[in-house]
Amino acid sequence: MVRNGEQLFLGLVVPVSALFVMVMADIADLPSPRVATVVPGILVLAVLSSAFTSQAIVTGFDRRYGVLRRLAATGFPHWLLLTAKSLVTAVMVAAQYLLLIVLALTVLDWSPAGNVAWVVLVTALGIAAFVGLALLLGGTLRAEAVLGLANLVWLILVGLGGVIIPLAASPTWLRVTGEATPSGAMSTALRAVLTDGAAPPVASLLVLAGWLAVGWVGTMRYFRWQ
Repeated sequence: MVRNGEQLFLGLVVPVSALFVMVMADIADLPSPRVATVVPGILVLAVLSSAFTSQAIVTGFDRRYGVLRRLAATGFPHWLLLTAKSLVTAVMVAAQYLLLIVLALTVLDWSPAGNVAWVVLVTALGIAAFVGLALLLGGTLRAEAVLGLANLVWLILVGLGGVIIPLAASPTWLRVTGEATPSGAMSTALRAVLTDGAAPPVASLLVLAGWLAVGWVGTMRYFRWQ
């Protein structure tokens, strides 16, 4: 991630910049204090960037350059590759969370509410769902197609899922559609925990579990080493 400028920009620079811009600039009409509404969405942005976009692109180009084919030739099992990609993504997200939370607490005077266990559960479901979708995309399409499509889907999920600007004030049809996306479900769940101090909505957890199943069933069925 550190060696790859695009991944570093997407995974660290974009979330940190969005955090400060959304809190300090009067871009959208958000409840006060703004930081309480902004931080959960920025955490989702970090997960989306690392677990979906970066992982899809890396997987696509690993296939193109024959990295996965050479691993397969050594007898490296399919399940171990997928497990390793999931675990390394979790480590990357943990580093992103640490940086963003420290900045929010120390610089922006954020006072989170809610139970940490809920945050861990929602984040784990989000990581698993996004990694499954990333591997399905990166493991089936050509690298060039993955590059373009992963970035396009990132933009759609950020906007439609209410990651930066919550869906609460949106029309009913848009809110329902947005909350049915993995980014929308995760944003809703984290805001319920960290902003309202409540448990995440059951519907949001079910949506994340549904996308997790779609991604991983598709990956196990269609993922190609080359």
